[in-house]
Amino acid sequence: MVQIIIDALQDKKGRNIVDVDLSVIPDTICNHMIICTGGSPAQLNALASSVDDKVRSELHIHPLAVDGMHYAHWVAMDYADVMVHIFLEEERDFYDIEHLWADAELAFIPDLD
Repeated sequence: MVQIIIDALQDKKGRNIVDVDLSVIPDTICNHMIICTGGSPAQLNALASSVDDKVRSELHIHPLAVDGMHYAHWVAMDYADVMVHIFLEEERDFYDIEHLWADAELAFIPDLD
């Protein structure tokens, strides 16, 4: 699922994608957090729709919850074992959630330009 989500984000030009691997940390809320930056509210909606469409079509899985689509500054998608966070740059810099998990392994995914 992680690679499918990353591919969906890259399809819509998501930037600064990070896979936060929480599977090595006991008692976390999920096994992976995928974090991505978009350039505008419209792009955040397109990124979230791309993830939803690709995961549904390839894995037949629906998110348990999606929050933030109306304001599109921070969209969170809950797939139980995988959480997807799509931010505008200012919000991502402010919350800096990938660094809240100091023990996690971070995989930085190169931007496709």
